[in-house]
Amino acid sequence: MTHSSIMVDVGKWPIFTLLSPQEIASIRKACVFGTSANEAIYITHNDEYSPVFQVFVFGLNCSNCLGTGDNQSTIVPKKLEALCGKKISSLSYGSGPHVVLCTEDGEVYAWGHNGYSQLGNGTTNQGITPIQVCTNLLIKKVVEVACGSHHSMALSFDGDLYAWGYNNCGQVGSGSTANQPTPRRVSNCLQAKMVVGIACGQTSSMAVVNNGEVYGWGYNGNGQLGLGNNGNQLTPCRVAALHGVCVLQIACGYAHTLALTDEGLLYAWGANTYGQLGTGNKSNQLSPVQIMMEKERVVEIAACHSAHTSAAKTQSGQVYMWGQCRGQSVILPHLTHFACTDDVFACFATPAVMWRLLSVEHEDFLTVAESLKKEFDSPETSDLKFHVDGKYIHVHKVFLKIRCEHFRTMFQSYWNEDMKEVIEIDQFSYPVYRAFLEYLYTDSVDLPPEDAIGLLDLATSYCENRLKKLCQHIIKRGITVENAFSLLSAAVRYDAEDLEEFCFKFCVNHLTEVTQTAAFWQMDGPLLKEFIAKASKCGAFKN
Repeated sequence: MTHSSIMVDVGKWPIFTLLSPQEIASIRKACVFGTSANEAIYITHNDEYSPVFQVFVFGLNCSNCLGTGDNQSTIVPKKLEALCGKKISSLSYGSGPHVVLCTEDGEVYAWGHNGYSQLGNGTTNQGITPIQVCTNLLIKKVVEVACGSHHSMALSFDGDLYAWGYNNCGQVGSGSTANQPTPRRVSNCLQAKMVVGIACGQTSSMAVVNNGEVYGWGYNGNGQLGLGNNGNQLTPCRVAALHGVCVLQIACGYAHTLALTDEGLLYAWGANTYGQLGTGNKSNQLSPVQIMMEKERVVEIAACHSAHTSAAKTQSGQVYMWGQCRGQSVILPHLTHFACTDDVFACFATPAVMWRLLSVEHEDFLTVAESLKKEFDSPETSDLKFHVDGKYIHVHKVFLKIRCEHFRTMFQSYWNEDMKEVIEIDQFSYPVYRAFLEYLYTDSVDLPPEDAIGLLDLATSYCENRLKKLCQHIIKRGITVENAFSLLSAAVRYDAEDLEEFCFKFCVNHLTEVTQTAAFWQMDGPLLKEFIAKASKCGAFKN
């Protein structure tokens, strides 16, 4: 289970209303868990009063999941002395519940329900306090943990994966269905692979390796392994249908799976009783299906093995949710007003648990990248203005010199450091030039395909190859019958061969529709002739 670094209001989870504002202000990390979201663990760090990390728990304490040494519920937070001073980096929990976490030093601790040896200590006795998981892990630095209903996984820094606990469907990946009492290396076809991400459904397991391949094992009755069938797998099996895409993140719900690629594309498969796949229906999918295709690039996906809810965040910060949302079945991604996917689970998941360990940063802390993004087009700090279409764009000379060869050359050839300059731009439109400058500050582009054509022109003339690729990607994803010929013309004009071929194929495949658009008949004569000749060679005009 990963952790977030966005500013999150833990007060959205009802259990945290028990704490005072002062206590909430000291929280640095937190996780709400349990079958009714009635248990919580949180880490505080208050420089003024206590320079070390303190770990507290409170709530119902089912199966000793609070780790306090007794089976008593507590409405008042209790300190977990065994974990105080340790920096917790990843935490996950099961349905018992049992809790597994790892520290920044790579140690793994577990406690709570242990009926299936999911604590990894070789017994089935409940763990009433946090105990270090030792077998095979003492020599490893663990960086991530994940729990299914009653099984656990730990990922080491060097890409080795270990699993233990309940194994009735093969979710431990050992090749049998015997429960696994201590951590065991998941090998077979993962033997020579470097695992970089893990997730667990109730009784299934998924892993992403460093080349973007996805592997699944365990229960597959709903198709949650994405293998094209619904047979359980006792060892890891590659999701062959994702061949050709590079997956960065994987997330598992109760019986469904989400995958996010390096291009920001989202795939879903498995159970769909509540619409949790976001396909517009409630049919299970045995193989990955791409969803949210008409939306912008996705940057984060969220699901949790105890819920049938899905969430995703896009590049511009829009948060969508679908699946079981407070009892309703939402079968298509629904745009919310939330700032983060965590809020979806606080307000709409059943139970309202956290899908990851939350990291609550100080409000005044900004990373270098966030600081630069904030200062784009800021009159207060800028020392240079571009004047485009009657509007000003405020930037910083030194940053443009660092980020762009075109500006470095321009500023070296004429520049008076004492002058506050205004540079007139007349060859590009305001939206295009602003998008270019913003790209230099953020590494991202948010433009409709029609404007991306102008930005492609700019990227070509400024020799910005990465930007050129980004523009081509936007255009490819935004092509329609109405704009296809305009985009084809632009691709030819700006010598974008790959894009030209893509637009040409699209036009040929939708020939009847595109030849009825105004853009087709407004095409340049030579270009129109060339298209007709090329399309005729492909047999497109034979009828």
